[in-house]
Parts: sequence; structure tokens; C-alpha cells
Amino acid sequence: MNRHLWLLALCQGLFLTNNVTFIAINGLVGLSLAPLGWMATLPVMGYVVGGALSTSLVARSQSRFGRQASFQLGLLVACLSALLCAFAAWSHNFWLLCGATVIAGYYNANANLYRFAAAELASAGFKEKAVSIVMAGGLIGAVAGPNLAAATRSATAVPFMGAYLALAGVALVAMAVLAFITFAPAPPKVPGQQGRPLAEIMRQPTFVVAAACGALGYGVMNLLMAATPLAMQQCSLPFSDVALVLEWHVIGMFAPGFVTGHLIKRFGVLPIMGVGVLLNAVCIAIALSGVDLQQFLLALFLLGVGWNFLFTGSTTLSLQTYTPPEKDRAQGALNFFVFATTALTSFASGALVTTQGWMILTLGSLLPVLACGAALVWLARQPARVRSDPVA
Repeated sequence: MNRHLWLLALCQGLFLTNNVTFIAINGLVGLSLAPLGWMATLPVMGYVVGGALSTSLVARSQSRFGRQASFQLGLLVACLSALLCAFAAWSHNFWLLCGATVIAGYYNANANLYRFAAAELASAGFKEKAVSIVMAGGLIGAVAGPNLAAATRSATAVPFMGAYLALAGVALVAMAVLAFITFAPAPPKVPGQQGRPLAEIMRQPTFVVAAACGALGYGVMNLLMAATPLAMQQCSLPFSDVALVLEWHVIGMFAPGFVTGHLIKRFGVLPIMGVGVLLNAVCIAIALSGVDLQQFLLALFLLGVGWNFLFTGSTTLSLQTYTPPEKDRAQGALNFFVFATTALTSFASGALVTTQGWMILTLGSLLPVLACGAALVWLARQPARVRSDPVA
């Protein structure tokens, strides 16, 4: 580890503070402002739709301006969009809130590249652990996000307006931290040596599985996490319980980061991703067993751990599929699949939990979990030459 990786881990934590606070409050603010109940999670959906729409723009800015300038631009957008969300809450404007979260999606797309930047800051034999450690920085968000939402919920006369204002401050802190990180310079662009077309990169079996498991794993996590505040409110559980469940969920998402890289190094990436699939299945079984606080708490914690194994594993797996000149295109495509799936599940979570209920929503999440398991088995059965590192 070096100073730059630790600072990047801190930036990851501040990014997750933004994400967790958005998840904790956007659905509730949306429910209070939306014309119809099933629209409650549209502000949550807007955040990931904005991320999906921004992936190509972020890829171009990363390629043209480099990591430092592009990441700082994302944080500037985070600050301004949080202020716009605060104004939307103050003016009781539901559609402005949705628009502001779409704009905030640019930051989401930008900061989701921190994990790839971590691999570039590490030596060749330390890339898996570097990705894992920077992901572990999300623990800051696990603690800060729910507590920030709870502490600022009534800070102003308008519920949760204070939380949005606080997030603008979080973005400014992240800008200051990022300024002290020195990223590796982008490889020089040599005409005729820009690597393979994106379509060729995406046809690789390893890329297919990395993209599928990353997107579906993230989608399942988001489906259940975004619906949890609404489901717990329907079960008459207080917001303090919602904050507690989300806190332990995000601890589950990022605490394993201190060991996930080591486990991947020792046992291989596919077995660890398989454990992630199994943990997701156990989460669903527990969620189906009841709607008391302990079921929500344990199910969401295991969901977080399962997500960590799947997402860290898919990121590590994807590093095998592209060369340095191809990285911006490949990483942009990987993030697009994640955001597109997450956007769909953000909408589905609100629509399903308010019309069909928590149990139907949870049962439906089993299908993408099984699809991830099938994809891993398929890749494991491919010939070794197909699964070998094409860019070594």
C-alpha cells in the first residue's frame, strides 16, 4: 500500500457517504413529493440513469483530461447537484428532484472508476488487493451515510433538506483529498495502436461473465437495498431502524474489502464470486422468513457481503480482458452495464414494493442470482486457453 491508495480509499468512502445517504433519503423524499406512490423511487432511479447516460462522457473525459481532472469534475457536479436537490426539497418540486439526481449520476459514473484507478496505482502483483482495499474505504460511507441522514433529517424546517446540504460539503472535502493523489499518466496515444474495437473486447467469455456478474450482482443489491426503507416504513419500523439496517448493509458491502483481495489471490476469482452468489441466495431465504428488524438486518448484511465478493471479483476478472490503450472504452462499457441494470432495479424496487409487496420483490430477485451462478459455472467449464489472460 502507498499514500495514494489510502487517499483514494478515503475518496471511495466519501463517495459511498453520498450514495448511502441518497439511498436512505431519496425514496422517502420521493414518496412525500411524488404524485403517485409507485413513483417514490424515481429519484433513486434518476441517480443511476444519470450514471448510465454519463458513462461514455466520463470515458471521454478520462481519456482526454486524465484521472485527476476528470475525478475533480465529477466532484464539482456532486456538489452542485446536491445543492439542486436541496432546493427541490425546499420548493417541494418532485420532478426537479428527479432531474437533480440524474445530474448527480455523472458523479456516480465518475467515482465508480476509483476501483480501476486503484489497480493502476499498484504494482503488478498487488492489483487484486489494491482494488479490494480501495473498495473497503466504503466503510466510511457505511457509518457516515446513515448517521448523516439521521442527524440532518430535521436540521432544517424541510425534512432532509439539511442532508442534501451536508452532501455538498462532503463533495468539497473529497475534492481537497483528491488533490493530494498523483495518478499514473495516461499511456501516450500512438496512431494505429489504440487496441481492439470494443465489440471484439466484449466478445471475450471472460468479459461477458465479468460484465454479467458485475451488473446482475449490483442490480440485485440495489433492488433490495432501495426497497428496504419503503418496506420497513410499511412494516411500521422507525427511521432509526432503517438507518441501522443500511449501516450494517454497507458495512457488509465494504468491510470484507480488507480480505477479499487476499482470498481472490489464494483461492481464485471464480470460487470467491461463487461464494458471493451463495450469500445472495442465503440473504433471499432470510428475507423471505419474516419482516422483523432482525430479518432485515441479517438479510441486508449478507447481501452486502455477497455483493462485495461478486463485484470485487468481477472487477478483478475484467482486468484480464483489456490492454492499457483499451481501458477507457472497456471500463466505460462495464460501468454502463452496471448502471443500466441498476436503473431498471431502482424503478422496479419502488413499483414492486408499493404494489406487490416486499415478499414478491424478494422472491423475484432470485432469478438474477441464479443467472450469475450459471455464468460462473459456464466460464469455469471453458478451456483454459479461453480463460487465460489475453493481455499478459
